Amino acid sequence: MNNMKYAKSHEWLVMDGDIATVGITFYAQEQLGDVVFVELPDVGKKVAVGGEIAVVESVKAASEIYSPVSGEVVETNSALQDTPELINQAPEAEGWIYKIKLSDKNELEVLLDENHYKRLVTDLD
Repeated sequence: MNNMKYAKSHEWLVMDGDIATVGITFYAQEQLGDVVFVELPDVGKKVAVGGEIAVVESVKAASEIYSPVSGEVVETNSALQDTPELINQAPEAEGWIYKIKLSDKNELEVLLDENHYKRLVTDLD
């Protein structure tokens, strides 16, 4: 069973206790094209739901990444500094962007499950 949750802005998250691992979806990386640089958030940064948290630059454009939940960044994926293409190769695994300690687990309620997210993406194509 996929325990990922999805934001309408094309970020995913997986919970482990009160820490969420966050990245962008396969659909989002497909729209971006080849990722060439990732501006990671600072550990300790506090962000509100929907707040800009990172920037992913591709050969096509730079795109802001928005946090699907409120909280404090506790870790970033430093591997992306040397190999930003991990976002293209494994956006929903090794290409994760940051981990965040949630300040309000109720925010998870508004996120989409896999089936609802797939329907959203199908409607966009």
